[in-house]
Amino acid sequence: MDLPLNQFKRRLSSGKAQFGLWLGLPDTICAEIGAGAGFDWLLIDAEHAPYSVRDVQNHLSAIEPYKVPAIVRPAEGSTALLKQLLDVGAQTLLIPMVDTAEQAKQLVQAVRYPPEGIRGLGTSMARAARWNRVNGYLEHANKEICLIVQAETTTAMKNLEEIVAVDGVDGVFIGPSDLSASMGHIGNPGHPEVVSAIEAGFKTILAAGKAAGVLAVDEALAKAYVEKGASFVGVGVDAALLSNATRQLASRFIDSDNDQPLAGY
Repeated sequence: MDLPLNQFKRRLSSGKAQFGLWLGLPDTICAEIGAGAGFDWLLIDAEHAPYSVRDVQNHLSAIEPYKVPAIVRPAEGSTALLKQLLDVGAQTLLIPMVDTAEQAKQLVQAVRYPPEGIRGLGTSMARAARWNRVNGYLEHANKEICLIVQAETTTAMKNLEEIVAVDGVDGVFIGPSDLSASMGHIGNPGHPEVVSAIEAGFKTILAAGKAAGVLAVDEALAKAYVEKGASFVGVGVDAALLSNATRQLASRFIDSDNDQPLAGY
């Protein structure tokens, strides 16, 4: 049995923007619906949604038959947690709140086996190695890991040049929501100052030869970011899509003031 190739990592160097969907609903049926929709990638958001490590594993299993690359965003970048996520089969990790190059260096160490890193060995219990059935897993796993760090504070943006220079960091994702809060524009990721900071960040990331990513659910803004060099863009969140669609449907039938059917229906 051969080690699965990290198609997301390979596509980052294609020069073509990759568009993805955030998965915040921890039900594998939701994951399958998203996987079959036609996106270039999916992100399992274990930072803000209630995913356990087992939930992440189940999502990865549900997505795999659809041949859509999956990114996993953990709640934080501790070495122990990253080890578990890699063992259950994650190959691409997006680590939130990375403010310094030192943090980025520690993350590179955490996701790689020795001598390049400090990831612990446990292949006999690891789904990623198919329980020791993947030929040469220990020798080849490092090259299939894709590490994306998330810059989402003014501190991170000030240190961005040093962060992207870290060997082993494949790309930087700029988090517009937290960045907007850090810049004094909480709840307004489309504020001109925030957009300008993100676009300036793209220049720094691209100059280092790394991939630049962002979440932009506004279609016009997403397209504008691609024109500025974004390599991968999240364009939707499953929970938000369901919330908006159900609210819009209800509004066509129910008067929200008195919960009565609207006249004419």
